[in-house]
Amino acid sequence: MSASRPLLARISGAALAHNLQVVRQFAPGARILAVVKADAYGHGLAGVLPFLAAADGFAVVGLDAAIQCRSAFADRPVVLLEGPFDTAELALIAEHRLTPVIHSGWQIDLMESRPRPAIASVALKFNTGMNRLGFDQDAGRQAHARLAAIAGVSNIMLMSHLACADDLDNDFTRLQTQRFESVTASLPGEKSLANSAAVAGWPETHYQWLRPGIMLYGSSPVLQHAARDLGLEPVMTLQSRLIAVQSLKQGDAVGYGQTWTCPEDMDVGIVACGYGDGYPRHAPSATPVLVNGQRVALVGRVSMDTLAVDLRGVNAQVNDAVVLWGEGLPVDEIAAAAGTIAYELLTGVTARVPRVY
Repeated sequence: MSASRPLLARISGAALAHNLQVVRQFAPGARILAVVKADAYGHGLAGVLPFLAAADGFAVVGLDAAIQCRSAFADRPVVLLEGPFDTAELALIAEHRLTPVIHSGWQIDLMESRPRPAIASVALKFNTGMNRLGFDQDAGRQAHARLAAIAGVSNIMLMSHLACADDLDNDFTRLQTQRFESVTASLPGEKSLANSAAVAGWPETHYQWLRPGIMLYGSSPVLQHAARDLGLEPVMTLQSRLIAVQSLKQGDAVGYGQTWTCPEDMDVGIVACGYGDGYPRHAPSATPVLVNGQRVALVGRVSMDTLAVDLRGVNAQVNDAVVLWGEGLPVDEIAAAAGTIAYELLTGVTARVPRVY
């Protein structure tokens, strides 16, 4: 822990490797593209890559991150999920043997007009109902033919993205899977459709390549099951300490706007963590926090650098350990209390919070 401010994000490589193995257990016949976009969902790309060495490939958004993955693993597919943005990027994609996702006609125009060397592997994205990126059926078949005609292209992966797979009661995933089957019928190439939620809940979507993201980091990808029910372990534990204990009187207010008032004489603990560190400012009073392993309630508004907790019923003092989420307190629970999703919390942990692996 830092000798100055007692806040850090502790990243468990063992949990990450375990969660990767859980993915394999859901689909033992498929290969895994570990999604490490957004700096590995806020966990730090450089720090987590060694613990994902058992993955069959990697998927990112930015070219810099793709090159970082290629430097770490010379022999694995590295997929650029938004593909190339200009001809200069195509040259780097070819140099580093990356696999760009092609989702729009203008990207094929770039590939057709660029000089050699060739890009050997691409992923062709179809829009099956997400309505974000990708070709419809007719345009997709034309795109496939154009890509196949480009000199040097020897492998075309077929992919799409699911909109509602996190809800196991929503039949739209089955409809999207049927559309994907229809649009890729008779086209050569390996297929990739399953995100984390589909890995856990929709086995018909597994195909040859999985694209797990959030479940690798220990958050549940489906609405109906907690992470522990799926065998997942938390990878990030955001931890700090009490830096002050205030002995307050009944009627004293806590924090900006005086939104929370002490119902009786009581102690309130001050934790070195705030929205400047990525803790959600909109987390309401009663959001759980762990102090010395015991649940207490957040009280008042979250400040930039600190938050306050109700210490009634807890024997606590300055320098006692605090967990904001992670081991013993699922990030999904904090996200639900704050009206958001674990993705936002994990990727929102700011650069001033040290990551310790």
